[in-house]
Amino acid sequence: MYIGLDLGTSSLKAILIDVNQNVLAEHSVPLTVQRPHDGWSEQDPQSWVSAAREALGAIRARNECRGLRGIGLSGHMHGAVLLDAEDQVLRPCLLWNDTRSHAEAAEMDADPGFRAITGNIVFPGFTAPKVEWVRRHEPEIFARTAKILLPKDYLRLALTGNHVSEMSDAAGTAWFDTARRDWSDELLAVCGLSREHMPRLVEGSAPSGELRDKLAIELDLPSVVVAGGGGDNAAAAIGAGVVHDGSAFLSLGTSGVLFAANDGYRPDPATAVHTFCHAVPGTWHQMGVILAATDALNWLSRLTGQSAAQLTQGLGPVTAPGRALFLPYLGGERTPLNDAQIRGQFLHLDHATDAQAAARAVMEGVAYAFADCRDALAATGTTISRALAIGGGARSGYWLDVLATTLGFPLDVPAQGEFGAAMGAARLGMMAATGAGAEIATPPPVARSHDPDPHLAPAFAEAHQRYKAAYAAIRNL
Repeated sequence: MYIGLDLGTSSLKAILIDVNQNVLAEHSVPLTVQRPHDGWSEQDPQSWVSAAREALGAIRARNECRGLRGIGLSGHMHGAVLLDAEDQVLRPCLLWNDTRSHAEAAEMDADPGFRAITGNIVFPGFTAPKVEWVRRHEPEIFARTAKILLPKDYLRLALTGNHVSEMSDAAGTAWFDTARRDWSDELLAVCGLSREHMPRLVEGSAPSGELRDKLAIELDLPSVVVAGGGGDNAAAAIGAGVVHDGSAFLSLGTSGVLFAANDGYRPDPATAVHTFCHAVPGTWHQMGVILAATDALNWLSRLTGQSAAQLTQGLGPVTAPGRALFLPYLGGERTPLNDAQIRGQFLHLDHATDAQAAARAVMEGVAYAFADCRDALAATGTTISRALAIGGGARSGYWLDVLATTLGFPLDVPAQGEFGAAMGAARLGMMAATGAGAEIATPPPVARSHDPDPHLAPAFAEAHQRYKAAYAAIRNL
């Protein structure tokens, strides 16, 4: 048996699988985010440890776990957990969606060494600019910092006592040489840091330590190997079987991700595509990221007082786009704009625009944002011919029809089951315990496919061009 722990922003999820990868149990624990100022987003790392203890205890209470052989970890990326020499947390973790360090990110990105070594733009959400913000605004905290860990790696410290990270998560820090799969001493030095501040690195499928004896006794679990694990999207790809060159998934969650696995390193920072290491050796991945996907529809739901289901229930078959246009930049945008200051817009509203028409425009606007990601990936030489559709928004057949027609390739919906980051983490735990490789990360069976509508494709392509023109028109307002 194997356990996968997935540390999300809003909850921690644990699953238990058997040797045939059947899910035997799962348990989720909610988490809260603190936003003390506009653009700030923080969490208490100790809340993750408490949640993990609760989830592991709940799994053990319902299952005989003497056959447990490994644990894998997944977690939201880019967060900065600052520890002193005694491994005490010095301040709340600055999360992936904390944008206070946009000025520091811009300064770093102006240094050509960062793009050349990391293969990526330095986004405000990345780890390095957050720590630079602490260096400038909380110098007493920075001076006491002995180790900097990513969120799931702080959870690992609590489980194993080891300071360890892995390649897929480390690649999102802006301190990482993505081609060499190692920390960059040069970039660390620019930030007043050294390799001593960083955790040791392993591949995501390799062992990183063992469950501490004291904790194992407390939880009534065997002291098993803990895998390197993966950043949330890389782990989700392992769970969805997206590990071979050309395979892809589209995640329609709070944020949106268009993810493609690569058998080589293909950076092109100018496109604002993320180029990171995958969670298995010798593999990389690229992804276009939009900051508001289902979050945009949830925003409209709060605005109108209608649930997302109420807003979309009468949309019926997909038709050509309406004139109303929505730009889903509620908190800025990553791919391909790299614009932390831009904000969302509704355009071409008239007396006939009701809540349902607004919902349709929101869903279409998110589809156009994904089309921007498709084009950015294509500019690097990565062409997607079909993709697995995952995330809460993938339950909407209407939205997937709009997306498939806008993107020009089919979207496959997995059959009911577990195939997300928690499953990916459990699979990485299996790899670390058994020595297995990517061959055990098989795709899930497909329940249905959504194909592009060739008759509507030209209208959606024209609307996508209007969408791009709208950004150009409002960006400096």
